[in-house]
Amino acid sequence: MQAAVDRFLKYLRVERNASDLTTKSYGEDLEALVEYLQELEGRVPQPGDVSTVVLRGYVAAMHEAGYAKTTISRRLASMRSFFRFGQREGWTKSNPAKPLRNPRKARSLPHFLSADEILRLLAAPPAGELMGLRDRAILETLYSAGLRVSELAGLNDGDLDLAGGALRVRGKGRRERIGPVGSYAIDALRKWLAVRPLSPREKQGPLAPVFVNKFGRRLTTRSVGRLLEKHLATAGLDGRTTPHTLRHSFATHLLDAGADIRSVQELLGHKSLVTTQIYTHVSTAGLRATYERAHPRAN
Repeated sequence: MQAAVDRFLKYLRVERNASDLTTKSYGEDLEALVEYLQELEGRVPQPGDVSTVVLRGYVAAMHEAGYAKTTISRRLASMRSFFRFGQREGWTKSNPAKPLRNPRKARSLPHFLSADEILRLLAAPPAGELMGLRDRAILETLYSAGLRVSELAGLNDGDLDLAGGALRVRGKGRRERIGPVGSYAIDALRKWLAVRPLSPREKQGPLAPVFVNKFGRRLTTRSVGRLLEKHLATAGLDGRTTPHTLRHSFATHLLDAGADIRSVQELLGHKSLVTTQIYTHVSTAGLRATYERAHPRAN
């Protein structure tokens, strides 16, 4: 086994031109495997005798020992490469590490604003200025409809049904959806559209961009991010907040208020319910925090 490992590391250095750091990393991962096999069987087996069942036990042992998922994934990658090389060299007929799956990465919970923070942000753009009217309409629409920033920037006049309280949204993969928009956003949009400067170079009519810059050209997603940064500073809110944070806040607040998760999935335009489920984790975390603060026997 050790001879096979040495041959593999030489192959990495000479034939694959791997860096010293990469070779060292592979060597440490495979050294840990050899040590486990030796401890398990009292001897080091031949590489061709190592089975998927044995390697699955090794992965389980790493989980039990508290290894990080990234470490386990890296060691699995090292084992797959090692045994694939063994197939090429002829000292193993199959790759016993191939059927093993990497541990699922823990999904970080999305950052979102509280309802009070949202109100502070929405009040930040100055209502008496042209760009203030635009920015308030942007922030209201992002939060009211749960839009991605690209979806907002792509809105045209023909996508608006303000009388019906709805927007036609073009999402990922060219999928279209109809999203409701609230009365505050509708009011902000009407005020903005009444004074919007539209460049002659932009298409008119149904294809006219809803949100434009001071020159009357369609607003970019980066510009939306910059204007948000300005209003966050004015409102004294968390600098980590991005336009997508308003989408996260939209979903979290709906679920906190009792909305059905499949309805939220439709509103967000998610193809898979799995994507939407991350917001249930946020909602549950919020409920737990409330419980621990309020219940006399929680702690």
